[in-house]
Amino acid sequence: MTVNGRRRGALEQEVLSSLAAAGRPLTVADVLADLGHGLAYTTVLTALTRLHAKGALRREPSGRAFAYSLADDPTAMGASITARRMARLLEAGHDRAGVLARFVADLSPEDERLLAGLLADGRARDGELEQ
Repeated sequence: MTVNGRRRGALEQEVLSSLAAAGRPLTVADVLADLGHGLAYTTVLTALTRLHAKGALRREPSGRAFAYSLADDPTAMGASITARRMARLLEAGHDRAGVLARFVADLSPEDERLLAGLLADGRARDGELEQ
């Protein structure tokens, strides 16, 4: 699907790339100047606001506006956004146990071992914190 000649999510990816390349917080005007595709200020503002709502960006006051920066290391960004999306979907459902059971049942054997290892590591860290 394309919107205004862009595939869905392309603008968000461009915004994330702009912020990653800058290595410092940027305002909407900064991102707009960097992208320079004849975009409207409100279009860039909407993309930044949505990315902030998804937890992908931090924002801090900068004069009368906000400056935005990546919430995570750029290499972990995709995993972080996907994990937050999964958590929101899980929280929105009524049958949490059923959804999790189905998710686990549909895992490949490799992913099941990976998940079991991650859960074991998490429990071990929790035990260390309690001591």
